[in-house]
Amino acid sequence: MKNIVLFGPPGSGKGTQAQNLVEKYNWVQLSTGDMFRYNIKNKTELGTLAKTYIDQGQLVPDDVTTKMLKEEVKHHKDAEGLIFDGYPRTTNQAIALDEILKEVLGREVDVCLSLMVEDERLVKRILDRGKTSGRVDDASEEIIRNRIKEYYKKTDEVSQHYRTQNKWIEIDGVGEIYEITERLVDEIEKL
Repeated sequence: MKNIVLFGPPGSGKGTQAQNLVEKYNWVQLSTGDMFRYNIKNKTELGTLAKTYIDQGQLVPDDVTTKMLKEEVKHHKDAEGLIFDGYPRTTNQAIALDEILKEVLGREVDVCLSLMVEDERLVKRILDRGKTSGRVDDASEEIIRNRIKEYYKKTDEVSQHYRTQNKWIEIDGVGEIYEITERLVDEIEKL
């Protein structure tokens, strides 16, 4: 089993690339956004708790998100691989992920792949996407730049955690979709 953390700023193509890796390797993508939506929709205990924070416009605390993730990992013990998308976002979450994988699977994160794309290209991609996505946050350049800035601020802390373990690899996120997928696959095949 491989455990991959996939990073990338808004507009980097992370979601597309995660899907390509899921299809190629028959892995499971664990997205915190999907977990929140599922647990809230199904009114699980953790979903109900998360909703109380979301409804107040607050971030869901790390411990609630981590418990949700742990349950998901337990459900996918037999998967050929896991791709973590949207988690970890803080050093505390990175440490928690290390502990979850060790406890539940007897494994660890194999590698963190970070898609690198220049900010101006990201802004253009998201503005273009905003023309068809219907998302308000994809239509405002100011909001887009703030999202990118927040991403870098948060990711820098987490990247240091994985850099000290020699597990952080930056991937050129510019080019045709298949070319970027090939770059990711090349790194995964080295594991």
